[in-house]
Amino acid sequence: MGDVKVTFLVQRPQYKGETSRLAITHAIAYQTVEILLDDGDTVTPDLCFVGEGVLGLEKGQKAMDLYGITSTESHMKNAMLVDLNILVCKEDLQKYGISEDSLPDAEEMGAEVKINVVPFSDIQKSLESARHVLFF
Repeated sequence: MGDVKVTFLVQRPQYKGETSRLAITHAIAYQTVEILLDDGDTVTPDLCFVGEGVLGLEKGQKAMDLYGITSTESHMKNAMLVDLNILVCKEDLQKYGISEDSLPDAEEMGAEVKINVVPFSDIQKSLESARHVLFF
């Protein structure tokens, strides 16, 4: 029995691709992975956004209109609904002029979990404590 910590690190924007969406959907799917584990074993995922990866987080983006792909907003809300731990680098939000108020919020959908805007040092701790780190 044990806990398997997995960190999904998004470091690229979603524009013209689906990298961010893949990271989010893979992180949400962690619950499926637990079916394959021994009784009592668990998976604890962190979904982290750093660098240019924070650019796809603003609410109201028109990804479908411009690029024909779904935006990350609805996927982020789904991640909050399944209580995923989401960490966003505070320094990178400031670097790109993105306010915390412009990040997706799933309260209207009943989510109790919110996006955690944290210093990079907290994201570094997640990376160091993970058994597996997946880069997107």
